[in-house]
Amino acid sequence: MLFWTLTAALVALVALLFVLALVRRHAADAPASAYDVQVYRDQLRDLDKDMSRGVISREEAERTRVEISRRMLEADRVSQAEQDSREAPKGATMAIILVLGAIMATSFYLYQRLGAAGYPDQPIKERFAIANELYDSRPSQDEAEKQAAAAQADQPQPDAQFLELMERLRKAVAERPDDPEGLALLARNEMSMGNYRAGWETKKRLVEVLGDKARAQDYADLGEYMVVAAGGLVTKEAEENFAKALEMDPAEGLSRYYIGLMMAQNGRGDRAFRIWDALLRNGPAQAPWVPAILANIENLAWIAGETRYELPAPGGRGPSAADMQAAAEMSPEDRQQMIRGMVAQLNDRLANEGGPAADWAKLISSLRMLGEDDRAQAIWGEAQSRFADLPEDLEMIRAAAEGEVPPMAEAAEPMRGPALTDEQMQSASDMTPEERQEMIANMVNGLVERLESEGGDASQWARAISSLATLGQTERAAEVYSMARTALAGDEAALSVITGAAQAAGVAN
Repeated sequence: MLFWTLTAALVALVALLFVLALVRRHAADAPASAYDVQVYRDQLRDLDKDMSRGVISREEAERTRVEISRRMLEADRVSQAEQDSREAPKGATMAIILVLGAIMATSFYLYQRLGAAGYPDQPIKERFAIANELYDSRPSQDEAEKQAAAAQADQPQPDAQFLELMERLRKAVAERPDDPEGLALLARNEMSMGNYRAGWETKKRLVEVLGDKARAQDYADLGEYMVVAAGGLVTKEAEENFAKALEMDPAEGLSRYYIGLMMAQNGRGDRAFRIWDALLRNGPAQAPWVPAILANIENLAWIAGETRYELPAPGGRGPSAADMQAAAEMSPEDRQQMIRGMVAQLNDRLANEGGPAADWAKLISSLRMLGEDDRAQAIWGEAQSRFADLPEDLEMIRAAAEGEVPPMAEAAEPMRGPALTDEQMQSASDMTPEERQEMIANMVNGLVERLESEGGDASQWARAISSLATLGQTERAAEVYSMARTALAGDEAALSVITGAAQAAGVAN
């Protein structure tokens, strides 16, 4: 009640000041012509005195009286006109008063409907307490799934043939419950059918079967399945899987994304911003979570107090769109120098912050292609100690060290296309920059030609787009992006990957 009393008093005071300013006559600020009238009156009085004393004759006094009277009438007319012009029209004054009243009444009405009357102040300490309460009171996985199921639209039913295949797959997994391949296939298909509970439970069984061989990616995928089943809410159970994944690999991107989402869902947008900003800057640019981060990070930046936040390019360690455009006009030596700079940035990031196995493989293969075999071998030696407990990741890096993975590879699968023999790899160090650039271009052209004739998955299309743009062939990169969109039409996840690569390359439009 005190709030409304103070508010009403302030509004009434402001309104009164406005009204007084409109209707008050400024008597003290009389026009100059009013003083002229008073002077003429004084002159008439003095004229009578002068005539009575004989200072002036009667005839001269009459002529003077007529002239003073004429001037006094004219001054009085001017004074009246000036006074009227200084006063606001009564109609306009009333209209302004009515509009002022309407504005104040509307303000009270809108505050009653949209405001938060009686809402207490929230200092930072109290906001943190509320965030902690939100975090602690999250629905469990079971509760979140029930809420999500109630709001979920009906899923389209697959055809009879697919349902029959699913039944056969479930039966096969039931007969061989410890078969990792069968469990992985069943989990993916259950999720694609909308059977989210069955999907994440099957994935959980797969992680249990793998035991010590389970990778960080397996725990991250399990957490994501649980988030999908919970309608997008990061529950405590899902968080535990993301935490396990990050314990195994602190650079695991999917888990970092969902931990940031959890922070945003529980009132800690400031922490979500820090996590997502680092994830966005470190890439990779075509990661599936990049579009979601780009759509929300500016709002989170405002919450975190970053009022002048500039959105970085996804995987911001790489070249910008302007760099790509400039590359088209570079000489072979300059373009080679730009590529070396990109490789140096990747090397610095892995040395300072670490990164996934794919980045280590990319760095080693790129160094080999640039003819820097000694550096590639040294990095391979460091990678062996870092990934000693992750045999599959180590195998990917080993393939790069032995020349099986070409430069700019973005995934664990070797890129199909022209491969280098040991003799070619050895001779790369003896090539001129132009010859080495031509060899790289031939490899990229081979990949593009294969994609045009045979097609490929999203990572291969994204690799082709990124490689062409890096070589300065932005127009051709745009053409390949257009072909990829046609080839992968209907697959939203794949389209997200190639769109991220196109955006990073500056050819998305």
